[in-house]
Amino acid sequence: MIKYLILDFGKVLAFPSTGEWFITPCFEKMIDMNKVDKNEILKSISNHNDIISRKAITLDEEYQMFVELYQNIFNDINYEVSADIIQSIAHNFTYEDDKYGFYGNVEEELSYLSKKYKLILLSDNWPCAFPIMEKRGLDKYFEKMYISSVYGTKKEYGDFFDYPIKEFCINPSEAIFIDDNESLLDVAVTKGLNVRLMDRENKEQSKYIKINNLFEV
Repeated sequence: MIKYLILDFGKVLAFPSTGEWFITPCFEKMIDMNKVDKNEILKSISNHNDIISRKAITLDEEYQMFVELYQNIFNDINYEVSADIIQSIAHNFTYEDDKYGFYGNVEEELSYLSKKYKLILLSDNWPCAFPIMEKRGLDKYFEKMYISSVYGTKKEYGDFFDYPIKEFCINPSEAIFIDDNESLLDVAVTKGLNVRLMDRENKEQSKYIKINNLFEV
């Protein structure tokens, strides 16, 4: 019998409002996007995964992390930009919520599921996720929200799953993990969890059971 649902955040509850997680509305407003190569920006972000994977518990630590990230991005793509603009973009990422859009029925989905299961959020994310969830009134549906940067690890390493499993004494066979990334479902399976692939746009093929919304759980 399933008692727990462990949910990812990105592409399960919310999506990047610009289509890219780190190219925020503020980024697009302050940078001439006609003079930069988006692929080069994404390549730079990937090259600086060590920065965004650091442990960050407070919003201020997150802000400093993203100041450093965006400084490196603009250096990599040879785009001259002032320190004030870099700080504004990092501030927007950390302290504002316009970088995310939430799926239209997500609150109804969570409300429905919370009456049947204990819900846990497990997200590769930063401290900004806490106030964003609270502002949307979605935090109340979760027993606890686990954010990777707070613990200094990520789902891909496997040990991140151990925190909710141990804290809530979860029998993995009684839990379903829902994520949009099949490789992370592979990791969850090694922990004994049942899994579902979330495909909000119904575009993916998968070896796992696929759902298009949370009502389908």
